[in-house]
Amino acid sequence: MEFKPGHTVGIDLGTTFSTLAQLDQDGNPVPIANEEDEVETPSLILLAETGHVVVGPSRQRAAMEDPDHIVDRVKRYMGNADFKRTFDGRDITPEFLSALILKKLRQDAERRIGKIGNAVITVPYYFNDARRKATEDAGRIAGLNVIDIINEPTAATLTYAWKRGELGATDAVVQRPHLALVYDLGGGTFDVTVVRYTPSHFQVLATDGDVHLGGIDWNDRLVDYVAAEFKAKHGTDPRRSPATLQMLRHDTDQAKIVLSEAQTATISCRHEGKLFTVKITRDQFEEMTADLLQRTSDTAQLVIEQAEVTADQLDAVVLVGGSTLMPKVPAMLKQLTGKDPFQGLSPHTAVAQGAAIHAAILEAKFRGESSELAERIRKLLRNVKHDDVNSHGLGVAARNPKTGKTVNRVMIPRNSKLPVEVRRTFVTSEPNQQRVNIKVIEGDAPDPDACSVLGNCRITGLPKDLPKGSPIEVCYAFDTSGRVRVRAQDKTGGKEAEIEIERKGGLNAQQLNAFTALAGTYRVD
Repeated sequence: MEFKPGHTVGIDLGTTFSTLAQLDQDGNPVPIANEEDEVETPSLILLAETGHVVVGPSRQRAAMEDPDHIVDRVKRYMGNADFKRTFDGRDITPEFLSALILKKLRQDAERRIGKIGNAVITVPYYFNDARRKATEDAGRIAGLNVIDIINEPTAATLTYAWKRGELGATDAVVQRPHLALVYDLGGGTFDVTVVRYTPSHFQVLATDGDVHLGGIDWNDRLVDYVAAEFKAKHGTDPRRSPATLQMLRHDTDQAKIVLSEAQTATISCRHEGKLFTVKITRDQFEEMTADLLQRTSDTAQLVIEQAEVTADQLDAVVLVGGSTLMPKVPAMLKQLTGKDPFQGLSPHTAVAQGAAIHAAILEAKFRGESSELAERIRKLLRNVKHDDVNSHGLGVAARNPKTGKTVNRVMIPRNSKLPVEVRRTFVTSEPNQQRVNIKVIEGDAPDPDACSVLGNCRITGLPKDLPKGSPIEVCYAFDTSGRVRVRAQDKTGGKEAEIEIERKGGLNAQQLNAFTALAGTYRVD
């Protein structure tokens, strides 16, 4: 593992807000404030003018700008080949837009702590390989040496253990394995994970989630409600105006926050010269979003079952993500598990703090610094390790010899301990076959159409006169970061193909270098 000169930090690259953190001189994970003295930077981008972007403008300012120049919720588009935006006459990707957010975080933090060279970036556990690769590429475009990608619940568990004084502890009582359910409901993504941990070993037992479920979906229910009421009274839909929609999203988000403390909130909507004000009660809000909360409850129950534990075996339920501040969330989890959720972490910064801890663990193991702080951290953290699992199964599209139909032959089931490598032998389907195409399937369903095609691994130029049924060995592997590699070998002639997946929509080396150079020319405020 290579470390570049400069500080090593942890970054939570979020759907609605992003945060950067670092261990301080006392070994505590501390979020670093941005230029506006806030520890959270809105993940909202204003494409202001040629070579200039504003990261984190207010919704009020965003509402006054050309809607085509406003980008939000970009995390939901990571790894999406169909995302299309144009700026400065160029097609820009989610990786480049995310890099602009990361650049803002980096340059603001550098004003406070000095040069930053390396970073650990977090992702939702349920991010697939394409989204993980896109996140890693965003970091590189932003000028960061991305030393690892860590799952958000794993990061949160590290922060939880640190908060309780258990991380690296040697006390015999603390050494007993603990079980924690980490419920992470952020602005745009959701996952829930069961972790078994001791002060030096963190093992994920099961995980599941949804990268299209988060606090903004609760907000959108309020937006739809207000818009429907406005239309019923005035005959027009305020959502048709991008500027009005921007303000309405801001106002409904503020109303959601108010409803976490009070029983009622008021939302005003001004559109086409007409003003409409509506009062929302907490009961109304909880009723209109009950199905969203139930989806998270069902997922939590499923993960507990997949971890092969029972709710009464859990030692803790840990809340992460700003959306867990909604009162109905801890109430639901108390009903589900019988335990009062632990609310001693900052739901806004816990993930970035955990990433900073993980970054320090990597430094303690791989970077030969000799400062007093480095030695203290090394002594505390050098033996800490964590074991993750894959959140998606990995298979190969293969023909069923009995039915002739193409099926998903699962090579690595979901929730397998990482790293993992599996080998299987397949056979050629025709005599004198000259090439083999390994279609990599992501998902556990037997029907490939119910899964995602991750990419292809090809072997060409097979030996002449190769008989039908000649063996082809396929090797699938997940690394510790959840990244996928595939290798295939013709066992007759020995020809081999070993590549990172040719991902649909992913950046190739040339594009990555071009976007890195372009990002360096942009002014980010």
